[in-house]
Amino acid sequence: MANGYKASILFEENYNGTAHIIVNQGGTNSGKTFAIIQVLFKLAYERPKQVITIAGQDIPNIKSGVLRDALSIYSSSKQLMAKVKSYNKSERIFEFKNGTIIEFKSFSDAQDAKSGKRDYLFVNEANGISWDIYSELALRTRKRIYIDYNPNANFWVHEHLLGRPGVQLIISDHRHNPFLDGSIRRKIESLKETDTERWKVYGRGLTGKISGLVLDNWHICESIPPDAKLIATGLDFGFTNDETGCIEVYKQNGELWIEELLYETGLTNPDISRKLAEAGVSKRTEIIADSAEPKSIEELRRMGWRVTPAKKGADSIKLSIDILKRYKLNITRESVNLREELGRYKWKTGRIGKILNEPEDKWNHLIDPLRYIALNKLKISSLVRPKARFPFKEPGRQVTLSGLINL
Repeated sequence: MANGYKASILFEENYNGTAHIIVNQGGTNSGKTFAIIQVLFKLAYERPKQVITIAGQDIPNIKSGVLRDALSIYSSSKQLMAKVKSYNKSERIFEFKNGTIIEFKSFSDAQDAKSGKRDYLFVNEANGISWDIYSELALRTRKRIYIDYNPNANFWVHEHLLGRPGVQLIISDHRHNPFLDGSIRRKIESLKETDTERWKVYGRGLTGKISGLVLDNWHICESIPPDAKLIATGLDFGFTNDETGCIEVYKQNGELWIEELLYETGLTNPDISRKLAEAGVSKRTEIIADSAEPKSIEELRRMGWRVTPAKKGADSIKLSIDILKRYKLNITRESVNLREELGRYKWKTGRIGKILNEPEDKWNHLIDPLRYIALNKLKISSLVRPKARFPFKEPGRQVTLSGLINL
């Protein structure tokens, strides 16, 4: 019991946590969101003149999810209701008698997230919010940040937060929720018989993996090794709706090391020339570009750049992917857009869901220049096949919810 309302072990772990960032990774119906809201209500009436922000992907999601849970908790606790001065339905703000407020908000972009400061932040269903928005919110949060999500796949929490100082990870699943109906538990557990991957995510709160990805042989590195050899720069042209993408590819010990240089719409060829110079690309470096843009290639050549058209043919896409699959791909942490593309670059599927041997033509403005370099500069005969996959491991401080089950 937590001051008038029933609470699970997740309430205790989150309320008593000491880290600046407390990450709740959990399966469906684990009660993580409910527990965090209870924690925030308790903090609100204990500590005067605080600003608590609960951020969601958009207002419809907030209303149907975290706000609905908050209103349920509020209406079921007379003690809590006695401490609240008012609830503004249109603005979605609880105002407490001690001057503390809890606000429910969404943010359209990073610029929007720069407005306002707070003492506590709760990022609900964080995999629906971008890293840029989170970063701006986190910079303006003084005391503590709570995060929750279902771990369908790796995203910015895994890439930027877990394993860092001041970050605590709590993994939970439906077994940590003592108030859940038994029929729902059985339904969740039945996933194990039909879809093991979904059962791991929703039944056990373990990080899943998107099926059908074209390239899954990559992982994050901090930087390019100083003795790695530059192979080439890759360039894909875009303008209004498509980004111009540019990367550098290095090689060391049979592995590829890749860094994103440019990812931007609305660039003319003079703009591209200026951006290449600003990124430190030498005019002696070979730039392999999309051969479908001969006019742009020629214009960059006249500006002094060493631009070569990519080799293309009937099977060039499949061949370049086959080449890249034989390497371990090291992507720098700062190459945010490239990592996002790799996490979304999937094989096409047929009408009945059958995976086809052709990638979707999207999320590839940095992957295409990587393919261009593979076609022009990497020989199949020289490939070194990695000995093993490199799956993500969740490091750092992790809480096992003792006294209930062993995770």
